[in-house]
Amino acid sequence: MDIQGFITAMEQVAPPTLAEEYDAGKIGLVVEGKDEIETVCCALDATQRVVEAAVRAGADMLVVHHPPIWNPITAVRGPISHLLRAVLSAEMNLYVMHTNFDHAEGGVNDVLAAKLGLLRCERMTAGLVGDCSLDATEIARRLPGGGIRVYGEIETIRRLALVGGSGFDPDLIEEAVALGAEAFLSAELKHNVARASPIPCLEATHYALEAPAMEALSSRMGWHYIPDPPLVVVVP
Repeated sequence: MDIQGFITAMEQVAPPTLAEEYDAGKIGLVVEGKDEIETVCCALDATQRVVEAAVRAGADMLVVHHPPIWNPITAVRGPISHLLRAVLSAEMNLYVMHTNFDHAEGGVNDVLAAKLGLLRCERMTAGLVGDCSLDATEIARRLPGGGIRVYGEIETIRRLALVGGSGFDPDLIEEAVALGAEAFLSAELKHNVARASPIPCLEATHYALEAPAMEALSSRMGWHYIPDPPLVVVVP
């Protein structure tokens, strides 16, 4: 497949118009490489380890969720220099699908909801609320990457709100409550938000919530998925 055909296919999976404003200029084809795409690798992040694994696999394209360059750079040195050198020297394309994939049908939140068996799902501004038959222990078991932290008292969860990534926003929590949510699952919870939340907060990691969607996409498209979980050690 030529590069333009690949881009067209990806924009059908996750239309750029679904992306948040802050993703402007950070999604889509962010590094140009070969014109013909045969081997595609996929991962959550374009870490040095992932890029090197993709190069070893002979990838013409690496598809990731998180933009590898978030802020404008004025000097190419250090880690970003090593990363770009590896990508460019292999003539490997790098494609990013971030918040547009969060919002897309079959994207991050939909895959997460399916993984947790949620039913009768309703869309929020940046996530989903659905009927839940799992307790916190089973939710943690179904997610990769080392469990969850629970803030607040919780027994059964009949309606669960979820937002892939860092979605613990007071307005989103209120929106979830209005849709009947009894608990809220996301990542990167701030202390003041947890204390003010009217429902229990279940905090997982970014990787646990978003990597499943990239793995599912890779399987659906016949790509090679590169797992790259962060090393997390819980010290009691």
